[in-house]
Amino acid sequence: MRTCGRLRRVVVGVDRAARAFEQSARRGQRGHGGRSTTARAMARFADVPEAPKDPILGISELFLADTSSDKMNLGVGAYRDDNGKPQVLKCVREAEKRIAGNFNMEYLPTNGFKDFIKHSLDLAYGEDSEAVKSGSIAAVQSLSGTGSCRLLAEFQKRFMPGCTVYISVPTWSNHHNIWRDAGCEQTTYRYYKESTRGLDFEGMMEDINNAPNGSMFLLHACAHNPTGVDPSAEQWREISKAMKAKNHFAFFDMAYQGFASGDCVRDAQSIRIFAEDGHKFALAQSFAKNMGLYGQRIGTVSVMCEDKAEAVRVESQLKVIARAMYSNPPMHGALIASTILGDPALKAQWYVEVKEMADRIITMRTLLRKHLEDSGSKLPWQHVTDQIGMFCYSGMAPEQVDKLRTDHHIYMTRNGRISMAGVTSGNVERLAKAMHEVTK
Repeated sequence: MRTCGRLRRVVVGVDRAARAFEQSARRGQRGHGGRSTTARAMARFADVPEAPKDPILGISELFLADTSSDKMNLGVGAYRDDNGKPQVLKCVREAEKRIAGNFNMEYLPTNGFKDFIKHSLDLAYGEDSEAVKSGSIAAVQSLSGTGSCRLLAEFQKRFMPGCTVYISVPTWSNHHNIWRDAGCEQTTYRYYKESTRGLDFEGMMEDINNAPNGSMFLLHACAHNPTGVDPSAEQWREISKAMKAKNHFAFFDMAYQGFASGDCVRDAQSIRIFAEDGHKFALAQSFAKNMGLYGQRIGTVSVMCEDKAEAVRVESQLKVIARAMYSNPPMHGALIASTILGDPALKAQWYVEVKEMADRIITMRTLLRKHLEDSGSKLPWQHVTDQIGMFCYSGMAPEQVDKLRTDHHIYMTRNGRISMAGVTSGNVERLAKAMHEVTK
């Protein structure tokens, strides 16, 4: 009986509380011009517009919604094997085995894993780099290429006042987002020449020479995204000389070292030419493509400084910026990359595997051009094999890309950029025939 009485009192108490809540809600409805607190809360974001879809990620959404068994996704910038499947490198699997169970889950320092940063700098600048040896390079581990760019953009905003960043036409679409959200002034320089499907070297040089002294230029170190068009070594030397004369500051975005040509030294020639010429520049490195560590978000941002003391100061500010953005970088991928780069046998195996990826893409370029020419197309397709890296800037118009999607279930960004990683020996002929069909 005592239990029942206690339960009855609880029920009565709940009932009273419910009535009190209802009375309070009615009072809220009568106040504030008759609008309830709930209604006002719901209306708070009523004027927030839906954001436009990302031009790259939006393609993947359309692809996933397509029920055709023949659909082809040539929009995503991630490597696929010749069966169209994601690939994990053997050296990565071996590194995972070695680190499993040997490390705790504590935070990394804000500047990241020290050994990984050292290996990253050696890979980019060269193991014999005097700048690396002297400690005059400020460097922190970052969240892959995007995070590296965002850190540098924020650094530019704080410590390079009045400096405008020049970005190539075209470029990776996220570059504009990154520098816009950092609040930096940005403009463009000519890079791609539509008529030749190649580099607009004259236009680029003219824009470099006409830019105000001390401007910042965002340069793609290799495998330019989206065009796949890179300057030659001689052209890089001329670019370096012109930028040196104008006291411009170069920021290299290097997402494809080793992945472009299969040779890590060749793919780093641009930054090493600038280093030899005495430039003090910044560099973003990513290990998403060349190690297949897409989801690990592993990268490095580095700034060449006048001396070690300046590097200490610059690095301290990069850490302050990172602290407010994300505080600490991820550990697992940094351990994987560091294990590979720090072990001679694993590093040699990685060189072989990254070259295999690069060679497969080069082979797909050759086959695509051959099938396009064999299809009877009268258009020139030499640019397919002249370009390098993951992407082929096909030259197709947005309307032609739309027809590929609607008529052939082939998906790519509307600027005609083809992710060659999605092209396989099994679908390359069908792709060529479809491209011929829409470009007649």
